[in-house]
Amino acid sequence: MSRNSRRSRDARLRMEIYPDRSADPALNADGPFRRGVFLLPATITSIGLLSGFYSMVSAVTGHFEVASVMIVIAFFCDGLDGRVARASRTSSQFGVEFDSLSDVVAFGVAPAMLTFSWALRPVGSIGIAVGGLYVLCGALRLARFNVQTATADKSRFVGLPIPGAALMIATTSLAYSYFEFESPRMLCTLMVPFTLVLGGLMISRVPYPSFKTMKFEKRAQVELVITMMVVAAMLFAMPQLTAFLLSSAYVLSGPVLMLRGERLSAKVSVLHPVAPAKSHDANGAPQPDSARSTRNLRDHQPAPR
Repeated sequence: MSRNSRRSRDARLRMEIYPDRSADPALNADGPFRRGVFLLPATITSIGLLSGFYSMVSAVTGHFEVASVMIVIAFFCDGLDGRVARASRTSSQFGVEFDSLSDVVAFGVAPAMLTFSWALRPVGSIGIAVGGLYVLCGALRLARFNVQTATADKSRFVGLPIPGAALMIATTSLAYSYFEFESPRMLCTLMVPFTLVLGGLMISRVPYPSFKTMKFEKRAQVELVITMMVVAAMLFAMPQLTAFLLSSAYVLSGPVLMLRGERLSAKVSVLHPVAPAKSHDANGAPQPDSARSTRNLRDHQPAPR
């Protein structure tokens, strides 16, 4: 073999072992910086998850205002982590699954614990059942959302989002504390159907507006700025009552849209079967179903004694 041919062969081997990555700017970025960018959304989600946990601890110990504030903090973290991930182009399937698990704790279990400790404890087992139904409806709402994300209408939510239901419970507790009501019997009587209605709205097909794709026209900018200034002033003057009114307005927006004739069509069934993954042989070629079935039966047979 000549010297030139040997050099060309060595060059090809080096190209295969060390491919050129100059065309990919993400790979040329600084390693620690890229890792920090990827960790930022997960850190925000973790803060929301821990806020939900601290809300449960506060509810059990009788600090209901602190428990409500922690749910509000988790609400803002839930809205922030996705936007940070999309803005930094660090969205991943891990982040989606982690966010769903965090939502079950922060917006499912934590509000149920707050409702039971704050209002439903006098009815005992009935209060436990009501709180359990709320958690179950919230988990079903998240599972349906994950299944129908790819085909659902981006401008509408199917059913009340679980962060909205959790925020409604938290702001109701804050409003109750703001007005300094002292009527445990009436509170318990009202919170039992109220919690059940929120759970039913989560698993319903009532359309709710989504602010992710909302676009404001130029002619509405002045009105929008004035509205935001009024809301900001109300939040500064009486934050508990204003948060309760905003949450109530969003919860009622779904039934209002339905009364106006808006309906959501089911595009994807949440119970559709999942196609089995194709198996491959040792050479990487797809394996036929009959061979895969024979192999599965053989693998599950008991070993000879």
